[in-house]
Amino acid sequence: MPVRDSYDAVIVGGGHNGLVAAAYLARAGQSVLVLERLATTGGAAVSTRPFAGVDARLSRYSYLVSLLPPKIVRDLGLDFAVRKRTVSSYTPAVRDGRATGLLVGGDRTRDSFAALTGSDREYEAWQRFYGLTGQVAERVFPTLTEPLPTRDALWERIGDPDAWRMLFEEPIGVAVEDNFADDLVRGVVLTDALIGTFADAHDPSLLQNRCFLYHVIGGGTGDWDVPVGGMGALTDALAGAALAAGAQIRTGHEAVRIDTDGSHAEVTVRTASGESTVGARRVLVNASPEALAALLGDAPPAPAEGAQLKVNMLLTRLPRLKDRSVDPREAFGGTFHIAEGYGQLADAHRDAAAGRLPAAPPSEIYCHSLTDPSILGADLAARGYQTLTLFGLHTPARLFAADNDATRATLLKATLAELEAHLEEPLADCLALDADGAPCIEAKTPLDLERDLRLPGGHIFHRDLAFPYAAPETGRWGVETAHANVLLCGAGAVRGGGVSGVPGHNAAMAALGR
Repeated sequence: MPVRDSYDAVIVGGGHNGLVAAAYLARAGQSVLVLERLATTGGAAVSTRPFAGVDARLSRYSYLVSLLPPKIVRDLGLDFAVRKRTVSSYTPAVRDGRATGLLVGGDRTRDSFAALTGSDREYEAWQRFYGLTGQVAERVFPTLTEPLPTRDALWERIGDPDAWRMLFEEPIGVAVEDNFADDLVRGVVLTDALIGTFADAHDPSLLQNRCFLYHVIGGGTGDWDVPVGGMGALTDALAGAALAAGAQIRTGHEAVRIDTDGSHAEVTVRTASGESTVGARRVLVNASPEALAALLGDAPPAPAEGAQLKVNMLLTRLPRLKDRSVDPREAFGGTFHIAEGYGQLADAHRDAAAGRLPAAPPSEIYCHSLTDPSILGADLAARGYQTLTLFGLHTPARLFAADNDATRATLLKATLAELEAHLEEPLADCLALDADGAPCIEAKTPLDLERDLRLPGGHIFHRDLAFPYAAPETGRWGVETAHANVLLCGAGAVRGGGVSGVPGHNAAMAALGR
């Protein structure tokens, strides 16, 4: 098969990390080709109109931004912004037969803790705990776009033995139980260790600690912000930056094989009209480690497994809450925790580990359109329509293997029932209808994500997260592979996961010899 063209760099996959790498390399004067098998770029970081005839452009898969370094936005001159949420979270509860809840964010936080727990103890513990994680965030986040530090170097940079032990050595459940007494408060803290991760609070692997760390260091503050215009606004800006710098982007082009001798590579590409080959000095793969191994013909890595349910909804209005002390706009403006008490999370993990759906599925919801109504058409916004994004925990892919469609329907019903236990009205009364008269709600299981996006096992991080320091098997940037001129620039790189652009930046730096 003849080689059609040759480039300094061919990037396999046009997700956000691949586009970051393309923009950096093209701006450095390299010839760059991006190959994307789908009809559009963006991967999981896209905005779409999922409901027929409805002008609502939703972040269909990934939906909040925390780990994207402002450095990347500045370096690439991106026309992209995020907005802060006025409320961090709301968690409904029933105490002494009375509907109540915990509202975190703004001037009411202390009073909300006191009303829920009867004292200031949990609030003061919260302040100390997140003061400590905030110090870690300030020191660790800047390292994500630097060469990997050694474990000892990161320890010295953090400079706090208690913080190091809590985050890097002991299961996070120890710190949660030592610092907090209230089950609901413990659960709110623990959720950051479980988003996209199937683990118990005391898992000896510390997988939950790695997840927790990445969720509290973003931006040096741990804030999770709303992308203005939806997640597709970021990837559109990245694609524009790459093209403006001279990169070529070809959609509908699937890389199916990589042959390399360590100094030159050939990438076999499949399109609707057949197969061809392009040459490159380097290949950057913005796909999972599993896909990378398949492209190279290498032994596959350990299987990955996702464990989440993603639900998108459009409502004609926000539902009324049983807790009259909080406005629905406050409750849904931040992260609305459902069935996420500490004991409930442990029960849900136990159920799923035993091969059954959680009896009370835990999840969390937020309303993008309260912070950023630009994703709604003018008519919908004027009529008060709102979006809801739900992310469910502890639902590993194995639970859907026998019958994905039936299990999805069962899980969605049970998950919404947990939400409705805290509402004054059925959610169905608030759901908008599409042009065909169907409710505007869609759910994605791990198997759906594997089918749609080729996420291995539906794992949103491509594989288990790693601590952000060098290990014997990592290279200088955490993107290197066994092949000298092939780099991994997807979420499966060390310091990958989330919408960050970090693996793309780091792969570009490695390719440039920075």
